[in-house]
Amino acid sequence: MSYQEILRELASAHAIATGYTGYGGHYVDASDETLIKILRAYGVDLGPNEWPDEHQLGTALQRRRDELFTRPLPLSIVATEGDGFVFNVHVHDGAPAQLVIALEDGGTAIPTQVDNWEPPRTIDGVTWGEASFALPTNLPTGWHTITLTSDTLSATAAVIVTPRRLHTTDEYVAHPVHGVMAQIYSVRSEGSWGMGDFHDLGELAHTLATEAGADFLLINPMHAAEPFPPVEDSPYLPTTRRFSNPIYIRVEDIPELASLPADVRAEVAEIASEFQPLNRSNEIIERNPIFAAKLQVLREIFHAGRTPSREAAFQAFVEREGKGLVDFATWCATQELTAAPQEAHAVPEDPALVAEFYMWLQFICDEQLAAAQKKAVDAGMKIGIMADLAVGVHPGGADAATMADVLAPEASVGAPPDNYNQQGQDWSQPPWHPERLAEQGYRPWRDLLRTVLRHSGGIRVDHILGLFRLYWIPRMQSPTTGTYVNYDYNALVGILALEAERAGAVVIGEDLGTFEPWVQEVLASRGIMGTSILWFESSPNGPGPRYKEEYRPAALSSVTTHDLPPTAGYLEGEHIELREKLGLLEDPAAENAIDLGWQAEILNRVREQGEFEGLNLPGDDFQGKPRNQRGATEDLIVALHRFIAHTPSALTCTSLVDMVADKRAQNQPGTVREQYPNWCIPLCDATGEAVLIEDLGQAELFRRVADASRR
Repeated sequence: MSYQEILRELASAHAIATGYTGYGGHYVDASDETLIKILRAYGVDLGPNEWPDEHQLGTALQRRRDELFTRPLPLSIVATEGDGFVFNVHVHDGAPAQLVIALEDGGTAIPTQVDNWEPPRTIDGVTWGEASFALPTNLPTGWHTITLTSDTLSATAAVIVTPRRLHTTDEYVAHPVHGVMAQIYSVRSEGSWGMGDFHDLGELAHTLATEAGADFLLINPMHAAEPFPPVEDSPYLPTTRRFSNPIYIRVEDIPELASLPADVRAEVAEIASEFQPLNRSNEIIERNPIFAAKLQVLREIFHAGRTPSREAAFQAFVEREGKGLVDFATWCATQELTAAPQEAHAVPEDPALVAEFYMWLQFICDEQLAAAQKKAVDAGMKIGIMADLAVGVHPGGADAATMADVLAPEASVGAPPDNYNQQGQDWSQPPWHPERLAEQGYRPWRDLLRTVLRHSGGIRVDHILGLFRLYWIPRMQSPTTGTYVNYDYNALVGILALEAERAGAVVIGEDLGTFEPWVQEVLASRGIMGTSILWFESSPNGPGPRYKEEYRPAALSSVTTHDLPPTAGYLEGEHIELREKLGLLEDPAAENAIDLGWQAEILNRVREQGEFEGLNLPGDDFQGKPRNQRGATEDLIVALHRFIAHTPSALTCTSLVDMVADKRAQNQPGTVREQYPNWCIPLCDATGEAVLIEDLGQAELFRRVADASRR
């Protein structure tokens, strides 16, 4: 074989794509340089030279083949219930292979040997044989362990049996419901400290259930950011995806606060009073001073101690969350003590006590999130809180440090070049390492899902394509030097379905963008719902926008998403004006014309399908009409939500910003804080006045959109 052939076979042996179909359907061949760098990021030993020669590549390829044939058991066995999954084991040639599966419930099961005619191989002087076994078809779903015993070796591996289909999806396909999406930091009440918190989450859910008939509240990721200021604004670049952000704690809801001395409680009330006037401000949300003030009070409460019953509850929480919580808290403590060395403290800090503080913060977050979900369900919501799971984590964060053994820190997740980002995108997040994750029995993935699902009735998985493949970029290199690495999607998607089934939760996959059709088919077959956004949906049966009856039943459908401006702003061209102002458009006039044309097509479809009844909107063609001659923006918002409500989608979703005619975008993709205050915009109405939770029930548009959104 030639150098290029050996290199490409070596890459394929590690599930690294040697090419991919890029934007516009053009096939992109991964260069030799790209494959070598990604192989190194994967951890493949290519020798000491920067550019390995043909012999070094051949050695690495043979090492890979030998490794696979001397592996006694697969790294993990992940099967679908009812399937007699077949797997290979390797023992010294002629030696017996005894296999026993220890079931999660304490029982046992025995795999059945099936034919395998693979000849033995001699590797490093030892002759190895291969045998194949099939799992029993009646294995229960869950987390089991298989043990291999032979004359000269033994091994264990995880056996994970996943449900064939997530049943919650079928329930809502048969009985569709609607909900609301909101960025919780932006939604405040009279008692907030300048940004939304867990108490506001519960209050908002109660208001939406009782005033708008909503059955779920889809929120932004609540993952933890940095342990102390300054903190990252974006909820999609957390320090960990498993644990929550203490900035959302409502101090006044902590039981221990009532036990503090009167003068301390008075001081806490005074601190709160300094921030509460911000609730009526339409200025951008500044997290750092809010978090600094909360941490000051939280430390006071923590050091005051706990009653025996509260201490027992805290210790039970720590035991349940296990090593993952201890590792996270220890990392937080290390960051704090490194940032403020011991000599800077009036009293030297005990690292163990500092770590306990960060564990306690998670205990309080867990309690307050549970209270919010209870309030949602008690108010009548069928699903309640729907969590959002970010794609990855900050490269300098807790997960990157404590879970480095299952990540690939020398790589960064991103996206290849396309028409909008011609140099590609680097999201900076270290990806899962496919094999190291499997070697740990996918427990990090399981533990993450269990924690996120514990107090939510559903989960939205951002960029769910990442469970199939991720675009790896060598760290600190151009995104153009990347390629895709493939994952065992049957394992990752199956475990997602298993944990959601156990939690009784729905799962939404954000499957926007370029997808091969089979990906959506796999997700649908497992009961994972997709995502449909009105502005992005074209008819599968001809030119033009999708008819309402063409929307997917197994999907969450909405008018907009957090990466677009609110519908009022979108209709009025705010997204064009903002990008022109930021210098992101080469030809604003052409972009405006294209946008107006597509909006006209969608509005014509909505009019054609009868959703204009009772509204003062034009009855003729929208094509050619300027934005200010298409009727009242609020009437258009109502019509668009009526349209979505009449689709067959199991879940439909209204953005809270659309219910108050807010205009400013929460996020302008492709920008940084110096350009635009992403993820810092408070909820406001059409006039730019701040809107609090207490105001929602009295807002006319809120009631109109709520009525239009009912199923």
